[in-house]
Amino acid sequence: MLAMDPTFIDLFAGIGGMRLAFERAGCRCVFGSEIDKFSRQTYAANFGDVPHGDITKIASGDIPPHDILVGGFPCQPFSISGVSKANSMGRPHGFDDPTRGTLFFEIKRILEDRRPAAFLLENVKNLSHHDGGRTMRTILNALHDVGYATSHAILDAKGRVPQHRERTFIVGFLGKATGSDLFGAPTDDAGFEFPGPSDDGRRLRDILDPSPAAKYTITDALMECMRRHRARHEAKGNGFGYTIAKLDGFTATLKARYYKDGAEILVPQDGKNPRKLTPRECARLQGFPESFEIVCSDVQAYRQFGNSVAVPLVEEIARRIVAALKGRNAP
Repeated sequence: MLAMDPTFIDLFAGIGGMRLAFERAGCRCVFGSEIDKFSRQTYAANFGDVPHGDITKIASGDIPPHDILVGGFPCQPFSISGVSKANSMGRPHGFDDPTRGTLFFEIKRILEDRRPAAFLLENVKNLSHHDGGRTMRTILNALHDVGYATSHAILDAKGRVPQHRERTFIVGFLGKATGSDLFGAPTDDAGFEFPGPSDDGRRLRDILDPSPAAKYTITDALMECMRRHRARHEAKGNGFGYTIAKLDGFTATLKARYYKDGAEILVPQDGKNPRKLTPRECARLQGFPESFEIVCSDVQAYRQFGNSVAVPLVEEIARRIVAALKGRNAP
């Protein structure tokens, strides 16, 4: 029987965006794992406990029993930019990547050994199309092999946060093949209904600081460099270059590389060069509360929020997972 407060583990936890979402959905975290030391500092400052380190070095038996496994496993081997970079350097990617691509199998190992009732996995949009769809098929087959019925979708957080952010989500429930009576035999369709489009009315201007520090304004030298870079790519017919965001619209996707120059989301300013978002504005763009503490440098904060999730969207998914589990466990 599912507990009143379902338990979950937070793998590849980053700064705890998934944890925040599941706690808001009434769940209780019993274990976390994150390898990056700066993300661990931010996580500890906000949740009061330091996540464990490298998951590859943690035995399944050392992970507490839990109802739901949550994991935003590393996306670089599956992303468009990651694939392009790997190809240009002659490196393997996806499931041929000897370091990151196989981290998914740590999830499979824990699912197989600990048998939680459900899971939620998050990755980049391109996961669904990587290697002609073979990467996703490999992932789903692996999940089915260990007894889980799955549903997956590409969802855009736009409307729940003022940011266009598409990500792949995979939800799974333990199936009859393992003796459970939840969602039937392992299959591609677990019958899970993902949240549909929504719009809370907020736009970029609603999350901006009224008086950001001058250091966030793009210098003349960097602005000129950006203009030349965009002109070169426009001459080649490419779409690369900086983007001035619309104050009454949604931004482009916040990325971990934002710390470099902020080129994908520049905020217009009257009478002067555009500026980068502040780290606090990046937190708001991802749906983190004002109370969330930013304890690292700007560089690390940009990386952390760019690698995180849109919390309100994940919260909606989490609530649906909990409702599904409680419904299936009802007498």
